[in-house]
Amino acid sequence: MDDLDYSAVGMPVRHELRAAHRLIFEHVRAPGNWWTGVQRVAIAAEARRATSCPLCRARKEGLSPSAVSGEHVDTGALPPNVVDVVHRIRTDPGRLSHAWFEGVVAAGLDAPHYVELVAVVTLVTGVDFFCRSLGLASFPLPDPLPGTPSCHLPASARPGTAWVPMIAPEDATGPEADMYPPAPFIPNIVRALSLVPDAVRTLWRSSDAHYLPVAEIGNPAARPAALDRMQTELIAARVSALNECFY
Repeated sequence: MDDLDYSAVGMPVRHELRAAHRLIFEHVRAPGNWWTGVQRVAIAAEARRATSCPLCRARKEGLSPSAVSGEHVDTGALPPNVVDVVHRIRTDPGRLSHAWFEGVVAAGLDAPHYVELVAVVTLVTGVDFFCRSLGLASFPLPDPLPGTPSCHLPASARPGTAWVPMIAPEDATGPEADMYPPAPFIPNIVRALSLVPDAVRTLWRSSDAHYLPVAEIGNPAARPAALDRMQTELIAARVSALNECFY
């Protein structure tokens, strides 16, 4: 992914940000554990389409999303239940609930597929918001790579802590031994994707560039780039509030 165009920004874009964006798009276009490259790029495209979906807009404005019926505007590239999950995650994450997740699973989308879908949506959305903040058009999505999903299910993932099974840092061994960066603790937001180890690896490398290294998250004196930690957290808290982040 060497064709990401930052020229309209009018200012230099740090090398590590450019590298993180390329890494994310290379990750999305490749076959994953449970989705093909074609499906993963289709999930990313559907996440973008959700922002202009009339049904999503009506649900967002409604007292409860379940009170509004209708059909999503989509291309038909993904099953309707998958489209609905992508649209809900992208447009109304603050009102997702455990009961909603159980309904998603009951409708045929199991936890490993769900985690990989969440990773694709959130990673691409992060890049899209970066572009939006600088007045850039969203980067074109990459062409998918051929191949089949690995169907690798980490043996050390355990249920009980979250909606989905996760791998504790002390259990990250074997193929998952390098999944987490060396750090005093691993935040749950990183562990939450651990059913798909490559998604975790991509997320913490993205965090290194966009926020701060995972190993420094617990360090109040950490200074990412030109901002000090207090300035960084002020911006992060404001963005989280605007995005209605319940976590």
